[in-house]
Parts: sequence; structure tokens; C-alpha cells
Amino acid sequence: MSSILQKFNDYGKMVKFSHTLFALPFALLSFVLSFIDTTLTKNQLLINLFLILVCMVSARNAAMGFNRLVDADIDAKNERTKLREIPSGVLSKKSVLGFTIFFSLIFVVATYFINFKCFLLSFPTLVIVLGYSYTKRFTWLCHYILGFGIGIAPTGAWISMKNEFDLIPVLWSFGLMFHIAGFDILYSTQDTTFDKSSGLYSIPSRFGVSNALLIARISHIVAFLLLSLAGVEARLGIIYAVFLICVGILFIVEHNLVNPKDLSKVPIAFFHINASISSILLLGVVVDKWNEIYQTIGRVFI
Repeated sequence: MSSILQKFNDYGKMVKFSHTLFALPFALLSFVLSFIDTTLTKNQLLINLFLILVCMVSARNAAMGFNRLVDADIDAKNERTKLREIPSGVLSKKSVLGFTIFFSLIFVVATYFINFKCFLLSFPTLVIVLGYSYTKRFTWLCHYILGFGIGIAPTGAWISMKNEFDLIPVLWSFGLMFHIAGFDILYSTQDTTFDKSSGLYSIPSRFGVSNALLIARISHIVAFLLLSLAGVEARLGIIYAVFLICVGILFIVEHNLVNPKDLSKVPIAFFHINASISSILLLGVVVDKWNEIYQTIGRVFI
């Protein structure tokens, strides 16, 4: 039993399971907004919520497993990443491949039980979230491809609930895309020298750290504008605006923590601040729409 628990722990560390918090609240806020005028029954809602959570966790696990597998040789050469599970020998490539295939299948099967549109979209979604791992080999736009892959979450949750596209989740998705891309650019400044020497593409290695920080700042400004438009389109009010202002302040704090001469605080900006932003937005949506949520709960569950 101890060995099994240790193996679970090793896989959890590999995929950084706690980082699921970056995108999960975006999927949940999309679920909340689509829940307000839902025509689904209580059982359908509970099943959909469960399947959305399964899709989020399984897609991310598959993506992270594949990334660690594809980048294993690169990680072994990088001082910052050489102790990751595959380079250090904690996990084998074969076991990680099995892990990736398993969660990819779980993702596809879960979408099948949601609706046929989600099932069809599950295949290009996997191509995007898995294919991202190769992009650093040929384009410095890799940060935005990563952002797009994670940004699919709100639109996916919306389609799970309504079986249709809409502008509201698309705005959330692109807001999340630029949010993720911005902090991934910040995070990648730690590997600028290594990326250059290894022929890998990233915005810091292509344009330099100072310009990369500027591009990250612009990305977060775009993210803030898109999140504002999403709020307007979803008819969110002053309460959401207050929470959004808090997010804007966190963006400012994040960028003030990092400068070209001192990148030591990048992990703080990456792990702590960014993990808070999506949760704050979800809370803002819930509080702003609480009366409608409460009425829907009463209509569907009572």
C-alpha cells in the first residue's frame, strides 16, 4: 500500500496536480453562467458537473504526462528541470506513456457521455493540448498555443451544458488564453540562456528578457480587457467589476515582482498570484449572480 501511495504521489508531482486550479475555476464559472437558465434536470446537472471535472483533470493529466515524456531528454540537460520524475529515474518513459494514454482515453470517453458535439471536439482538443509540447521546437508563439489549449476549458464547459457555442464562453476562453500566455512568458524567463543554447524557441530567448516582460505585460492587459468584455456580455454588474479590479491589481503586483535583473521571484508570481486570479473571478461571478443562482437551485433541486 505504501508503494502504491508513493507511486500516486510521484505521478501527482509530475503533472503538478495542484496547478489544475489555474483553469478549473474558469470552467466552473462558465458552468455557473450556463446553469442559471438551464433546462436540464437535477440528475443531468450533477452528471454534467461530474463529467466536466473528469474532463478537466484527465485532459490536463494527459497533457502534462505527454509534455514530460516528450521533453524528458531536454529536461535532463536543464539544471532547473533535471530532477523531474523521468530524468531522475523516479518514473520510466514507458509508465508515463501508459499514464498519458490512459487519461487521454478517459477524456474522450467522458465527452462521449456529455453530448456528441463534445465527443467530436475532444479529438482536436487532444491534438492541441498534446501537440503544444512540440511547439517550443519551432515557434516562439508556444506560450499562446499553451494558453489556447488551457483556454478551451470555459467553452468546453459551456458546450457541455448547452450543446452550442456562444460569445460569452469564447471571451472567457480568450481571456484565459492571454492570462496563461502572459505568466508562461514570465515563467520561461528562467530558461532564457538554456533555450538559446539548446535551439529552443520562446519569447525570452527570441526577444530578450526585457522585451519578454513587456510582451507579458501587454498580454495581461489584453486578458484584462477580454475578461471585462466577458463580464459585460454575461451581464455581470458592479460586484464582478470589484473582483475584476482585484485581479487587475494582482496583475500589477505580479509584474512588479519580476524585473530583468532579478528573476528570483518568478516562482512566487507564477504559483501564488496566478493561482488566485481564476478563483477570484469565479467568486466574483458567483457573488454577482447569486440571486439568479439561488433561484435556479430552488427551481431545479427543490
